[in-house]
Amino acid sequence: MTLPGVKRIIAVASGKGGVGKSTVSANLALALAAEGHTVGLLDADIYGPSQGLMMGVPEGTRPNVAGEYLEPIEVHGIQVMSMSFVTSDRTPAVWRGPMASGALQQLLAQTYWQKVDYLVVDMPPGTGDIQLTMSQQVPLSGAVIVTTPQDIALLDARKAIEMFRKVEVPLLGIVENMSMHKCSECGHQEAVFGSGGGDAIAEEYNTTILAQLPLSMSIREQSDGGKPPVLSEPDGEIAELFRTVAQKVHNMIETVQKPGPRIQIVDD
Repeated sequence: MTLPGVKRIIAVASGKGGVGKSTVSANLALALAAEGHTVGLLDADIYGPSQGLMMGVPEGTRPNVAGEYLEPIEVHGIQVMSMSFVTSDRTPAVWRGPMASGALQQLLAQTYWQKVDYLVVDMPPGTGDIQLTMSQQVPLSGAVIVTTPQDIALLDARKAIEMFRKVEVPLLGIVENMSMHKCSECGHQEAVFGSGGGDAIAEEYNTTILAQLPLSMSIREQSDGGKPPVLSEPDGEIAELFRTVAQKVHNMIETVQKPGPRIQIVDD
């Protein structure tokens, strides 16, 4: 499946829920836009779409229809499409795997992306039907894996990495979320979920740690309020971390997609 109007596609994935994948997706998209790229954000989490809330899209917003295509919602300078824009926020998607995969394929094929340099895809957690649909039928430029330092999250992160390796999608790196908590009163830092896990899995799979994000109340408050840190505190520490992730991802994709030397045989 090709997506007209889209140059590169980045999957942001995790082996389990609750590790901050959607937060990373939203801020990565905004950071790429801040770097001068035209960016789209696709909320592919069919069962739990949250990008509408994170990007501050008013509840009940519906995309315009142009012929048989849906026009993405433009907000904060990026193009956003989510299943929450075509269903009610209070209506769960009670679908079996094939139905969910079909809904995602329809959303992919019928969204009118407009000259997007990077489409950031907020994947659902796990390695089921929807993830395989995205990995096998969409030309992904690479995948970013989000995890926390705790052992159970790392175990599931390995599964996500192995899935992308099996379908030959380049691994762009690891984002370790909630790596450290800093007390707002005394400044004491504590590794609530353990430490060293992200580094270990990056070494195991010969990849890089793109960022180690702190466990921070401000990230949660700003994301829930519809203005993620890259927007609400553009000069802050968190925004700087995400801009670094965006720069690393861009450079890695440029390297991966750079054509190799051509060998020409000439009959002398």
